[in-house]
Amino acid sequence: MTQTQRVFQAWKGSNKFILGGRLIFGPDARSVPVTVLLIILPVVLFCVFVARHLRHEFSPYNAGYAILVVAILFTFYVLILLSFTSARDPGIVPRNLHPPEEDLRYETTLSADGRQTPSVQIPRTKEVIVNGVSVRVKYCDTCMLYRPPRCSHCSICNNCVERFDHHCPWVGQCIGLRNYRYFFMFVSSATLLCIYVFSISALYIKILMEHHRGTVWMAMRESPWSVALMIYCFIAFWFVGGLTGFHLYLIGTNQTTYENFRYRANSRTVAYNRGCANNFLEVFCTQVKPSRNNFRAFVEEEPPRVVTTTTRESEDEAGTLRQKVEDDLDIGDDLMNISQRCNPAEQPHHSLDIDQSMLGVAERAATIRTETRHGSWGSRRSGSWDIEADVSSSNVRESRS
Repeated sequence: MTQTQRVFQAWKGSNKFILGGRLIFGPDARSVPVTVLLIILPVVLFCVFVARHLRHEFSPYNAGYAILVVAILFTFYVLILLSFTSARDPGIVPRNLHPPEEDLRYETTLSADGRQTPSVQIPRTKEVIVNGVSVRVKYCDTCMLYRPPRCSHCSICNNCVERFDHHCPWVGQCIGLRNYRYFFMFVSSATLLCIYVFSISALYIKILMEHHRGTVWMAMRESPWSVALMIYCFIAFWFVGGLTGFHLYLIGTNQTTYENFRYRANSRTVAYNRGCANNFLEVFCTQVKPSRNNFRAFVEEEPPRVVTTTTRESEDEAGTLRQKVEDDLDIGDDLMNISQRCNPAEQPHHSLDIDQSMLGVAERAATIRTETRHGSWGSRRSGSWDIEADVSSSNVRESRS
C-alpha cells in the first residue's frame, strides 16, 4: 500500500478544505464572509452610535455598559454557532470504491446474432423497515451505495448526507445530521440578536424624545443610525425569524426541509415522528455522532481487482481440443474398417498386424490422454499432433504391406 496523499486531497466531492483538512466547507464557502459581514457590521454601528450613548442613562450610573457587553458577547456567540454550522462535516456518507456485491444481479441478454451477453444489474431501490414502517431507500450511482434512511445526495456538494435537510448558501454548507442542531441555534440566535438591536435602538429614540422634549421625528433626526438599524433588523427578522418558526415546526414533527417539500404527509415522515417532546430531545439532547470520514488520514491505494471470467470463445476452444483428442483416439477403429474394405482377401493375415499396430497407437493415445488431463492447453495441442503423426505412419506401413 502506498500512502501518497491525504483523504481531503483526493476528495471526490466539491467541498473546500482549509487548515490541512481540519475544516470542511461547501463549494460556495465564499458566502460565509458575506454572512459574517451582515452580522458584524450592524453590531459595530449599534455599539458606536447607540449603545455608547446609553452607558450612563440607567441607575446605577454605569449600568448602561451591560447593553454594550451583551451585544458584543451575543455577537461572538452567533459567530461561533455559524462556524460550527459551516466548517464541520454535516454527516457525509463515505463513498464505496465498488458497487455492493451482495446486491448485484447477474443477467444474460440475447443479442441479435444469437450470442449471450452477460450483464450486471443493481436494483434502483430496496425496502427497509424503520420503526415498523416500510421505507424505500434509493441506490446512488455517484457514491455506489444504498442511501441510509433520510439520506439524500446534495447536487451542490456532490455528497450523500445523512438526515439531509437542505443546502444553505448563507452558511456555505449542507445541513444534515451533524450540524442541524447548530444551524437552528444559529438562526434562532440571529433572530434574538435582531430583536435586541431593534429594541435598544427604539429605546434610544424614546430617551432622545424625553431629553429634548420633542417629537419622534426630532429624535429620529438626532440619531439617524438608530432608524437605519431598526429598518435593517426589521427586514432581517422576517428572514431569520421565519426560518426559526418553520424549523420549530419541523423539529416538533421530526421532519426535514427536504422531506417536508417532497413527501408532505407521506408514510416516510410518519415513520420518524416520536412525539413532540421526544422529537425536541432527539435534536437538542442527544450526542452528536462522530464523523464517518477522517479527512487527514492517508489514502490507501486499493490493489487492482482480478476478475476471472470465462468467455464463450474460451469455452469453444476447450470443447474443440477435447473433441480433437477423442477423434484421434477413434482413428484406430476407422483404419481397421478401411483396411478390411481395401484387402478383403488378406483380411485374416493383416488383422493381427493392424490390431497390434492399433494396440500401440491406443497405448500411445492413452498415455497422451493421461498427459493432457494433467498438462496445460499447450501440452494438449502437442499431444494431438503426436497422435496424428503416429497414425499417419501406421497408415503408410499398412498400405505398403
